[in-house]
Amino acid sequence: MKDLSIVIPSWNTREVTLAGLAELEREVGPGGGSGLEAEVWLVDNGSRDGTPAAVRARFPWVRVVALPRNLGFAAGINTGLRRIEGRHALLLNSDARVLPGALRACVEFLDRHPDVGAVGPRLLHPDGSPQRSVHPLPGLAGEVLPRALLEWVLPSRFASERGGDAARDVQALRGAALFVRAAVLREVGLLPEEYFLFLEETEWCRRIGLAGWRIVHLPEARVVHLLGASSKRKHPGLTRIEYHRSLYRYFRDTRSRWSGAAVWALRFARSIFYVSSQAPLALAGGRHGARWRAHRDVLAWHLRGCPASVGLSAIEGERLG
Repeated sequence: MKDLSIVIPSWNTREVTLAGLAELEREVGPGGGSGLEAEVWLVDNGSRDGTPAAVRARFPWVRVVALPRNLGFAAGINTGLRRIEGRHALLLNSDARVLPGALRACVEFLDRHPDVGAVGPRLLHPDGSPQRSVHPLPGLAGEVLPRALLEWVLPSRFASERGGDAARDVQALRGAALFVRAAVLREVGLLPEEYFLFLEETEWCRRIGLAGWRIVHLPEARVVHLLGASSKRKHPGLTRIEYHRSLYRYFRDTRSRWSGAAVWALRFARSIFYVSSQAPLALAGGRHGARWRAHRDVLAWHLRGCPASVGLSAIEGERLG
């Protein structure tokens, strides 16, 4: 049995995907330096930029699954997870760059701690600054109180990225680079496909924790994450809409109906406040203007009753994965 199975989803990010695989090749490709027996699955979600052909030509050791269209991030990942042969699996974004030693560190940690079901590395921005790697399960407290205050008052629940280099238990990990024990897949199941994008790994971590497995952040393992190469930069408004859609689903499926309604009302009120108070940014160019327009799109979506027909999943020929 292989030590590690790596599943990478892609969507119209050919150059980003090729660059990431070039980095990964040094670790697990032919003659790779990690020493792990690994396999890599690339699941392409209906890209129109020639990603599958380019990967097959440049990296013949990568197993490619080319889907005619994509039903969402979770469905794409699950397509790969159903094929893996490893003791452990790594869900890896196409815009993530695994730094030397990270793969072995996480695999060895799982091997040494049989009660740990999932491990996440420290995520970094390209400039080396820390990126959010862990997060608590969504709740009303997180919607109404500042994150810094919650980290100070309830550090066991609201874990901070400033927790040093020691491994620690957390509630949920970011899905940009997420190691999972194969036994967890058999017991808990695959990612929830009803989430098209966002919070699918959060709901998964919730179920993993409920099944009695520990979820651990391992800062000594490091991964650079370019953040949003395939969706946020191309469709910022629709990306925000998908996040809100997933958030409302999460509360509806895991919390009470009244708490879900409260979150909807809070988010709707915030959209109104931001769009009205920051209206002058509509005339600005660059990042500020783009952010205002994204919030405007979210507000318009709320005013229309949060229709399912609006979002990344509705973009013809550009199904995200």
